[in-house]
Amino acid sequence: MQVFEQIRTVTSEDIDHLNHVNNIRYLEWIQGMARQHWTSVTSKQQRQENVWVVLRHEIDYKSAAFQGDELHLKTYVPECEGVTSTRVVEIYNAKSAKLLVKSRTKWCLTDPKTQRPKRIPNEILDIFD
Repeated sequence: MQVFEQIRTVTSEDIDHLNHVNNIRYLEWIQGMARQHWTSVTSKQQRQENVWVVLRHEIDYKSAAFQGDELHLKTYVPECEGVTSTRVVEIYNAKSAKLLVKSRTKWCLTDPKTQRPKRIPNEILDIFD
């Protein structure tokens, strides 16, 4: 299973009225990690012929992050079946290695021309295996 990783530092724009990272920001990072991973492992043609749409997000917020914290984000795809895949994103405090957020997102592969679900081709299954 291929793991895609990224380090980011929490900025003032990420902070909400409670002085920690806003939950919506985590969702943006989760979706951004999926997009960046997909872009890093696929060709332009594969991206033009295959578009992922979200069916469901599950996010567990375990602990807060604050301005200046360095975060370690990881994503991987543990399951693919038929037209769907499950992607996990984990966000850790880089200094303490404490898990802050863990998400599972169910994605559906679609044909961009018809906007209908399409079976995940073997060439894409191989990428995530």
